Formats: sequence, C-alpha cells, structure tokens
Amino acid sequence: MGAEGHADGTVGKALDVLDMVAGFGRPVRFSDILAQADYPKATLYRLLQTLTHQGMLTLDPETGSYALGVRLVRLAHAAWAQSSLAPIARPYLDELARETGETIHLAQMDLGQVLYVDKRNAAKPVEMFAQAGKVGPAYCTGVGKAMLAYLPPEALEAALARQSFHRFTPHTLASREALLAELEAIRKRGHAWDAEEHETGIICCAVPIRSRAGRVMGALSVTSTTARTTLDALGAQAPMIKDIAAKIAAEAESWRFPEQV
Repeated sequence: MGAEGHADGTVGKALDVLDMVAGFGRPVRFSDILAQADYPKATLYRLLQTLTHQGMLTLDPETGSYALGVRLVRLAHAAWAQSSLAPIARPYLDELARETGETIHLAQMDLGQVLYVDKRNAAKPVEMFAQAGKVGPAYCTGVGKAMLAYLPPEALEAALARQSFHRFTPHTLASREALLAELEAIRKRGHAWDAEEHETGIICCAVPIRSRAGRVMGALSVTSTTARTTLDALGAQAPMIKDIAAKIAAEAESWRFPEQV
C-alpha cells in the first residue's frame, strides 16, 4: 500500500511520522524525515505542522529540528499507569530481584515487537540493550519468545509477519521455521531461553504472564551473562519466575476485570 493509501487515513500517517521522529533518537530536520518517509513533501510538511500544533512534536526555530513533544510524556505516563503491567508488578519485580540478584525484565507485546515496561538491575549491573521504554525484537529475546509461544494462531501469524529475522549473533534464530520449532519447545517446557540470541554473552530465562483464560498479558525474565552463570542455572529458577508471573497476572486481572458483585 502506498503512503497516500494508508488504511488508517490521516491519523495513521501522523502516527507513522511520530514513529519516524522517535526512531532517530535525537532532534531531526525536515530533510532527514523526508528522506525516510514515503509521503510527498507537501503531505509530510502538513503532518509535521499538525503534530507540532497539537504539542506532539516541538520545532526548534533556530535549528529547524523536530523533537518529540512534552504532551507525549503526559500521554506516555497515563498509558504506563493505565495499560502497562508495571505499576502492579513493581513489588513482585523487587521480590524477584532480591531473590535472584540478577537483572529482571518486564515486557509486553507491541505490534509484534517487545516493549520493555520495567526493569530491575542486577546486584552487579551489566550493560545490555533492554531498558524500560525500549522496543526490541520478539523472535530473538526470551520475553518475546515466551509471549509468541502462547499467542492464539491469528495473533501469532500477525506477529510473525512483523519479524525481521535479522541475525544479531551466531545463535539467533534467523528463520520462521526455526522460531516455530522453538515456540513448540517453549510450550512443552513452559519457559523460554535467550541463549545469546540478541546479544553475545547475555542469557535469560523467561516466562509468559497469562490470564486465567490463557490470554498473554506480558512476560517476565531473569537475565544474566555467560560469564556469571549458565542457562541450566537460570532454568532452575523457572518455578520461582512462574510463581511471580502468576501473582502479577492474578492482580492485573482483578484490577482490570473486577468481579461484578
């Protein structure tokens, strides 16, 4: 579909532009956005003007650079409080971090990718990609595979279509067929691995956070390094991770879907 035929109309185009600006990770000039966009110059300019007028973007008059607006901060905070598992999961992440001494990640699915919504650093912190607010690939992260494994068929197909299967390390599952085989193995053992698939030296054990009906709400992982531990050692903690995930799911479900009295 061409840019002018965007299925979601003007709103969809505006959100595309916001995603593009956010993707640069810095203030960016019109020419840089135009080079990446599929929209004609006049259309892109009009979208940027609207987003700026609405406070979704800011324009620096001296440099001519666009950046994300503070209105997005307010909306993001509201989304974090209302739609993410983070506020509910906070004490449980603290508990798991104390028990393991390792890095803890809480994630949810975002259009087939992984959105990290909270994190606890290890007692001896390790530099790694995953940070709260970052979006990562689902097919080669423990939390991503834990969620993919339990999606219903239609949702799984949609998510698979969004995977790039880029090979980040020699261990990355770089094909649909390899991932599907791994998802079947995850369903059998009940937890997922990241065996240095996204970053060399980084390993994790992850479990899905699921409702009583089996709906995937998110995922939880304990992450470490090959210099500090092994997959088998992390796997020994799977029962504890599952117990914490179940507690988060139960509280989230009662908060979002309270029983009618």
